[in-house]
Amino acid sequence: MISIIQILLAAGILVIGLYSYRRLRSSYVDAFLIFLFMATGFAFVFFPGLSNRVAHFLGVGRGADMIFYISILFFAFLIMKLYARTRRLEQIITGLVRDETLRKANDNSII
Repeated sequence: MISIIQILLAAGILVIGLYSYRRLRSSYVDAFLIFLFMATGFAFVFFPGLSNRVAHFLGVGRGADMIFYISILFFAFLIMKLYARTRRLEQIITGLVRDETLRKANDNSII
């Protein structure tokens, strides 16, 4: 019997997966990873005992704990990726501002 929470979780996985695919369809690797995460999410939602079996295989007491631990690692990875992207954008903006300032300074010195 499918419960309401399973329907809500499956809908959430589907919405997040489709949104991610639309935003990140830059490569086949991205599409494959999105599909893999969606399939794993659906499997754990509709077969909750599977997460417990995988957790016991990995040496974790409960499937919910395993998913929580994996989520912490995943979010730490995302934070580091976003930080690296922000730093790269800051460097690009700094370079553009520096070049524009030097160009304007050179233009003013000619007059």
